[in-house]
Amino acid sequence: MRFRDFHRNIQIRIIESFISRFVGSMIFPFMAIYLAYYFGAKVAGLLLIFNVLVGIGVNFIGGYFADQFGRRKIMLFAEVLRFMAFLTMMICNSPWLESPTVTFLMMTVNSVCWALAGPANQAMLIDVSTPNQRKLMYSIMYWANNLSIAIGGIIGAFLYQDYLFELFIVLSVVGAIVVFMVAVLIQESYVPDDKLSYTATQHVLRIFSSYKRVLQDRLFVLFVIGGVLIMSMEFQLTNYIGIRLSDEMPKQQFLFWEIDGVKMMGFLRSENTIMVALLALFVTRISGRFKDRPMLVISCLLFTIGYAVISYSNSIWLLLIMMIILTIGEVFRVPVEQSYMAAIPPDDARSAYMAFNGLKFNLGMLIASITITISSYLSSIVMSIIITVIGLLGTWIYFVITPELDERKAKAELKQVS
Repeated sequence: MRFRDFHRNIQIRIIESFISRFVGSMIFPFMAIYLAYYFGAKVAGLLLIFNVLVGIGVNFIGGYFADQFGRRKIMLFAEVLRFMAFLTMMICNSPWLESPTVTFLMMTVNSVCWALAGPANQAMLIDVSTPNQRKLMYSIMYWANNLSIAIGGIIGAFLYQDYLFELFIVLSVVGAIVVFMVAVLIQESYVPDDKLSYTATQHVLRIFSSYKRVLQDRLFVLFVIGGVLIMSMEFQLTNYIGIRLSDEMPKQQFLFWEIDGVKMMGFLRSENTIMVALLALFVTRISGRFKDRPMLVISCLLFTIGYAVISYSNSIWLLLIMMIILTIGEVFRVPVEQSYMAAIPPDDARSAYMAFNGLKFNLGMLIASITITISSYLSSIVMSIIITVIGLLGTWIYFVITPELDERKAKAELKQVS
């Protein structure tokens, strides 16, 4: 299996996703700093929470519409809207005009576009891929996304402060390229059977009906809950763990550098990103030799053990070793997890399932945010125990449901072959 063997939609999505995230990572990770500068830290925090909540709401609408009208139409609408938002942000941060208020509104529009297009993008990948292709497909996307975010973030750190207008120009150009790719190169992968037209009220009722169906799928709901618990640990590094290291870790000599808690968090993030970029594709070749269930459970255990130690230790060498262990768990876990996810939804509700699955990110962030609040009342050892229990609970859920997941995956593969 090679890149050229994938469906053209998959090839285009991988390329488009890489360039979009590469340029976006030069700007959006630093927009919290931008908002705090213009509105103050407290207001900036509320604005970012509002952004997340809007994204959650629109995510459900995007999932329904992608099943109702087809994937490509929703993707194209979202990308055109996103391009207009980028263009407006560029104008509002130009030498001739400065408007942080409009910039924030366009950030919200960008969140709306991500939420609209996300379920359609994920559903389209499943539509045009075979079960045998999915591990490699998700591994390549995971690798490309991490690499683009890492490189973009490094470049953005140097350019953001002095060249924000120029970065928005590049972002707008990339937005136009993505619109062209979706409009001209992407093929529709799903044509709904239902050709009836509905009123706005009927659409609202059908949205609720669609997600009622998703919530009645017990296996899928448990799969998402397990994923939320595991993913919440990943967000701890830049939330509770980052704050703990900053407050508790004493300065230590490491090779040629004197390292404090803030620098250590940077080291750990860089180590994780570099290792993912180096291991992701290599792991795909190895993972094919093992069964999905033990690989998913063992990788989650490694992930949990790594974060359990990092959430408490202040030893540089131990932190670096644990990051290696949890990253190995991460690169084995992600393709298997996504491959299972692709086998669960029925064809006519795929985007709705993808939208609900997208909650893993938001709810994982919510758990990580809650741990920051409770950490002011609890000791580091108690916080480490809580984080460990969260990871073990997510691993246990996966362990319990994977036999049923394997059955559903086998049925999905048989159906696709037939």
